Amino acid sequence: MHTITDLLSLFIGFRYYLFLKKQHGDKINAANRLWIVIGATLGAFIGSRLIGAFENPPSLFQSKNIFIYFYSNKTIVGGLLGGLAGVELIKKLIKEKTASGDLFTYPLILAIIIGRIGCFSMGVYEETYGLPSSLPLAMNLGDTIPRHPVCLYEIIFLIADWFFIASINKKYVLQNGAMFKIFMISYLCFRFLLDFIKPHYAYSFSLSTTQVTCLAGLIYYYRYILRPKNLVQHTALITA
Repeated sequence: MHTITDLLSLFIGFRYYLFLKKQHGDKINAANRLWIVIGATLGAFIGSRLIGAFENPPSLFQSKNIFIYFYSNKTIVGGLLGGLAGVELIKKLIKEKTASGDLFTYPLILAIIIGRIGCFSMGVYEETYGLPSSLPLAMNLGDTIPRHPVCLYEIIFLIADWFFIASINKKYVLQNGAMFKIFMISYLCFRFLLDFIKPHYAYSFSLSTTQVTCLAGLIYYYRYILRPKNLVQHTALITA
């Protein structure tokens, strides 16, 4: 089931991206956009494996084949920030200064939702489950222990985030690239908090690798967190 949803997330997400590109157009020329997609793909692949492997350093260093361990462990947070790094690097090389993330925003949200359905189907047989809980929402995910269904929490959050971004986009004329920044900031905040109810390796300062990565991403976006008006075209506010 998870393999199927992973493939579907890539296929449907990319088809949705092409649909939005055709419907709304693209401010970036075709050649540069292709390079940006390549940079995002390679960056996401490397980032997801790198952060995923370091989510449990003891297991990483004890693995018999470190390359297989790196390939087998991945995380969305690492993929998002790795993709961001890959895009920024490519854009510097091709000297493209136009923000490029908006077209990726909704397709990314859709792809993550589909992928999380697969994660949920794996129950406790994949490390995407929550800590034991006595709350009414707790579920038996395969080991008879009621746990936080963190995948369902994430799906609900992503749907709400989609509507939130869409509503802001209707109310304001946003700066180019603002939709993607809003998504990244909101998702990194959510994932930082979510990891507190997930089993994970914690460093001496009580945070996981994913949480440290989220903080690094939020620091990168600090100027938009401190001054949200930087995301809006100040002279084009729509009040109706």
